[in-house]
Amino acid sequence: MKTMRRHFLGFTLAAAAAATIGSVGVAHADAREQLAADGARALHKLEATDHRARRLAHGARAILVFPSVLKAGLVFGGETGNGVLLVNGHPEGYYNLTGGSWGLQIGGQDFSYALYFMTDSALDYLRKSDGFSAGTGPSIVVVNKGAGAEADITTVTHDVYAFPFSEKGLMADLTLQGTKITRIHPK
Repeated sequence: MKTMRRHFLGFTLAAAAAATIGSVGVAHADAREQLAADGARALHKLEATDHRARRLAHGARAILVFPSVLKAGLVFGGETGNGVLLVNGHPEGYYNLTGGSWGLQIGGQDFSYALYFMTDSALDYLRKSDGFSAGTGPSIVVVNKGAGAEADITTVTHDVYAFPFSEKGLMADLTLQGTKITRIHPK
């Protein structure tokens, strides 16, 4: 019975994620203010618990924070979430993260993502292209929790450093593979 419930939960989350991926809503003023506050709160939480994030924050040109990304899958999977671009601590723009995948996967997860833009060229690329797909544009390094990740930031040589954090749920592979980040334009 437990296994059946887990499969049903995974299927339900996958269906919900797939439905939201196809319908990226435009955040209204109140929603944008809430997203900016949630983003600042999530970023504060990350930097309070991870010294690597604190260190990168000092040299970052901007930080794109997704306070809640929902990821779910049952063979086919998807993820989606809205975020805020913070420049000198102030919101400059709003973005949506979406992605899809297929393969051996089951489960669901809610997590946060922070992308530290370390170079002017990476930030300019984000602004001019209204977003990007992972694997195109600036070089991105996902900083994992493991000890090996420490070497990733000893010398800042990449355009963007991505931190997944505050994971809740059961699903592996918190990467940016197959992910698209798109600017949310006001109507």
